Amino acid sequence: MSIPQHWGYPRFALDQRTKDGIILGLYCYPNGTELAEQFDEGWRYVLMPNKNSDEISYLQENQIQPLSPQELFTQITAEIEFYQRQISILQQQLTVLTQGANNG
Repeated sequence: MSIPQHWGYPRFALDQRTKDGIILGLYCYPNGTELAEQFDEGWRYVLMPNKNSDEISYLQENQIQPLSPQELFTQITAEIEFYQRQISILQQQLTVLTQGANNG
């Protein structure tokens, strides 16, 4: 992605986890445009508060709450544990399937 130098750099990145959800998109109302005059200049973000929902929210940069390192660590650890359980279940299903094929 290329950002014009006169826009300034966004504070948050795509796919970043925040207290408000995961950032799915971003757009800018650059200084000197009609949109910036009407709605304030700066970055806007599209967030999905819950990955199991089709709900999305649109927030300005100053409305987004970043996660603390501990909160981010906890979220990522929980997600890893969830996927490890899913992998274990799939491995058990493969074991049952291959044992059934060898016995048949």
